[in-house]
Amino acid sequence: MKQWFKENSTHLIVIAIFIVLVFFYFSPIFGGKTLVQSDVIQAEGSQKELFDYRAKDGHAPLWTNSMFGGMPTYQIWYEHASNVTSYINRGIRAIFPVPTDIVLLYLLGGYFLLSVLRVRPWLAAVGAVALAFTSYNFIYIEAGHVNKAYAIAYMAPIIGAMLLCFRGSRLWGPALLAFFLAMEIRTNHVQITYYLFIAILVYVFIELYHAIRNKELGNFAKAAALQLGAVIIAVLVNASVLFPTYEYSKLTTRGKANIQKVEEGGGSSSGLDRQYAYEWSQGVGENITFLIPNAYGGRSGGVLGEDSEVAKFFKKMGLPEGQAKQIAQQIPTYWGEKMFTSGPWYFGAGVCFLFVLGLIIVKGRIKWWIVGATTLCIFLAFGRHFPLVSDLFFDYFPMYNKFRAVESILVIPALLMPLLAVLAVNELFLRGKEIPNIHKTVLYTFAGVGGFCLLVALMPSLFLDFKNSGHQDYIASISQQLGDQGAGNEFAKALIKDRTSIATGDAYRSFFIVAITFLLVWFYLKNKLSVPVFVAILGIVTLADLWAVDKRYLNNDSFVEERAKTHVVEREVDQLIRLDKDPSYRVMDLTTNPFSDARASYFHKSIGGYHAAKLMRFQEVLEHQFNGAINEDVLDMLNVRYLITRNPQNGAEQIQRRSTAAGNAWFVNKVTFVKDNAQEMQAISSFDPRKEAFVHEEFKNQLNASRLGAPANAEIKLTSYHPDTLRYESTSPNDAFAVFSEVYYDKGWKAYIDGQEVPIIRADYLLRALQIPGGNHTIEFIFAPSSVRISNIVSLIASIVLIGGLVVAVWLTLKRKAKKG
Repeated sequence: MKQWFKENSTHLIVIAIFIVLVFFYFSPIFGGKTLVQSDVIQAEGSQKELFDYRAKDGHAPLWTNSMFGGMPTYQIWYEHASNVTSYINRGIRAIFPVPTDIVLLYLLGGYFLLSVLRVRPWLAAVGAVALAFTSYNFIYIEAGHVNKAYAIAYMAPIIGAMLLCFRGSRLWGPALLAFFLAMEIRTNHVQITYYLFIAILVYVFIELYHAIRNKELGNFAKAAALQLGAVIIAVLVNASVLFPTYEYSKLTTRGKANIQKVEEGGGSSSGLDRQYAYEWSQGVGENITFLIPNAYGGRSGGVLGEDSEVAKFFKKMGLPEGQAKQIAQQIPTYWGEKMFTSGPWYFGAGVCFLFVLGLIIVKGRIKWWIVGATTLCIFLAFGRHFPLVSDLFFDYFPMYNKFRAVESILVIPALLMPLLAVLAVNELFLRGKEIPNIHKTVLYTFAGVGGFCLLVALMPSLFLDFKNSGHQDYIASISQQLGDQGAGNEFAKALIKDRTSIATGDAYRSFFIVAITFLLVWFYLKNKLSVPVFVAILGIVTLADLWAVDKRYLNNDSFVEERAKTHVVEREVDQLIRLDKDPSYRVMDLTTNPFSDARASYFHKSIGGYHAAKLMRFQEVLEHQFNGAINEDVLDMLNVRYLITRNPQNGAEQIQRRSTAAGNAWFVNKVTFVKDNAQEMQAISSFDPRKEAFVHEEFKNQLNASRLGAPANAEIKLTSYHPDTLRYESTSPNDAFAVFSEVYYDKGWKAYIDGQEVPIIRADYLLRALQIPGGNHTIEFIFAPSSVRISNIVSLIASIVLIGGLVVAVWLTLKRKAKKG
C-alpha cells in the first residue's frame, strides 16, 4: 500500500487540488446555502405528486396526472432500483453535494482523458481545468440543467476509455468504457449522448482509414468488437432507462405526428418541427465569444448597472436613480438572434491561442479528429443560420430531428478545443526545439489571435453590428412606451454604446490573456522558463480567466439560505381551489403560459406543465384547439373545473369555476366513428363531450355498437384514486359507452371490469373509453407497463455483469503486479 501511494502521489495531489477548487468555488454550499435553479423549481412542480405517493407507498408511481392531463413519469423522475449506476450516483452525491460533484467529475474526467493521451500529470491537471471551466459547463448548472451537466462530465472519460481500446488495451479499455458509458446513459440526457456519438463516429472513421492504410484491419476489428461489447453492456445496464423511454418517445413530440403535415421547404412530420428544433441556433458571428466572452453582450439581461448609458438615459428622463438602475438591468444587452441566452460559449482566450497554435504544430490522427469533429459540430450548431449542413442532418441523419436547441452540440467543441490546446503545449515540451520555424509560428499565431482581439477593442464596429434583426421593432416598442420617437432613438444610441463598451472591455481583457499566454510560450522557447514554472503560471492564468467569466453566471449571489430557498409558493388561489377534495378535477393556470410552466402542477392536477417531450396527441390538441383561443368543449372533456386568471384592472389572481366540466367519467348517448385523426380532431372542435363521443374506425372491431343503448338512469363514479390505479363503480340498465377524462396511453394501461381485462378504446382524440355491460360493475385502470418490468430484470443482470467485469479487471491487474514483484 505504501508503494502504491508513492507511485500515485502526484495523481492524489492533483485530485486533492481539484477538491479544493470545488470547495472554494462552491463555498456557499459548505456554508449551509443552496443553489437556486429555475429548472429545478419547475421540476419540483412536475415531481410533487410522485414524491407524495412515494412517501406514502414506499415507491414512486409510474404515471402522474399533475401535468398535461397525465403522462408517464420516466422522463420526470424514476428510481431505477435495479441499475447499479443509481447507487454509484447516490454514493458520489452523499460525499459531494450537487453541484460540487458535477464540477469534480468535469475535472477528474478531463484529467483521465489527458492522462490517457500521455500528457504529463501537472499539464494534464491544467488541461482538466480548461476542459471543466468552459462557461456553459457552469451556465447549465446555474440554469438547473443538471442531467445535461452530468452527461457532459462523462464525455471525456468515455473518449479516454475508447482511446485505450484502440491502443490495444483488452482489459481496462473495454471495462472502463462500459462503466463510463453506463454512467453517461444513466444521466438520461439522450441529446448530449447523441452528440458525443457523432464526435466518436468521426474518430472511428479516422481509425478505420488508418487501419486500411496501414493494413491493420485485424487490430481495428478486435478493438471495435471489444468496444461494441462494452456498449452493449452499458446499454443493457440502462435498460430500465432506455427501453421505456424509447417506447414512450415514439408517442411524443419527438415521434411521428398523428395528423400528417409537410414542412415548408420539404421534410416529413416525423420528429420535431424544424423551426422549433432550430429556435436556439448559434449565430455564425457569435463564435467570436469562444475568444471574447461578451462580444455579443453576454446574457440577455442583468448586465447593465447604474453607470451604464441606458441608466443615465432613464435618469435623464426623470426617473429616480434606483428605478433607472432597476430598469437598466432588465434591458437586453445580448444582441444575437436567439430569443434569449443565459450567457456566451467561452472557451478561454489563452486556450483559443493555444488551440490555433495546435492546429499548426500538433501532428497525428487525434488532431485531425479534433479538427473534423469540431468543424462539423460548429456547422451543426448554426442551425437555421447555415441550413446547408443542418438540414442535411435534420432530414437524413437518424434521430437528429428528435432534439431541439441545436447550439447544445457546442459541448463537443467546448471539450475538443481545450484538448488540442493542451496537446499543443505538450508538443512544445516534447519537441519544441525541433519544430521548424517554431518561433515564427508562435509569433504569427499571436499576431493573428491577439491582433484580432486588439482590433475588436479598437474598432469594434468593424466586426460587430450590436443590433440583431429585431432591433428596429424593439426600439419602436420602447418608443411607443416612452411616447416619443426621439426619446426612443436616444435610448437606442445609449444601448448601442453600452453593448459596444461591454464588447470592447472584454476584447482588451482577451488580448491581455492571449499576450500572457504568448509570453509564456515565447520565454519557454527562449529557455527563460522551466517546464514546472511554465505549467504553474499557465494553470493560474487559465483558471483565473475561466473562473472570472464563470462567476458572472454562477456566483455567490446564486445561493440562498436553505430556509429561504425559492420553492414553489402556494398562492391564495391555490389554497382556495385545494378546498375542493374531489381527487380528479383539473386546473388551468392562465396567469402564465400554462404549457411551459409546471408550478401549478405542484398543487393541482394541471393540464399545463413544463416538459420537452409531451405526448404528441396532447400537443396536437394544443395546436388545433388552443391556437389563438381556448376551446371550452375540450376543457370540459379534460374536466377542467378551475381557471386561474389575472384581473386586468389590478393584476390580482382570481378563480373561475367552470360548472360545465364533464367530470372524471360519464356515459354518452351517441358514438360516432371517424375515418382518420384529422377528422377526429375536427370533430372535437365543437361538440358536447357529455352527449357524443368520437371514435377512430381502428377501434370499431373492439366495440359492439349494436348493444349500446341510451344511458338512462345510468351512473358512473370514481371511488378510488391513485396515479397508477383508478377504480370506478358503474350502474346502467344496458350496455353503455363510458368516456373517462384520462389520457389514452396504450403502452401500459390495462382496464378490467369485475376483474376481467377489456380493451381500452380511444375517444375524442385523447381520452380513454370503455364499453360497459349493463348492471352493476367495478371498473379498474392499472398502469403496469411490461417494458418497465422486463427492462428492470435486464438492467439487474447487466449490472451484475458490469460489476463482475470491473472486479475481474482489478483482480487480473493485481495478479500481474504480484507476478512482476
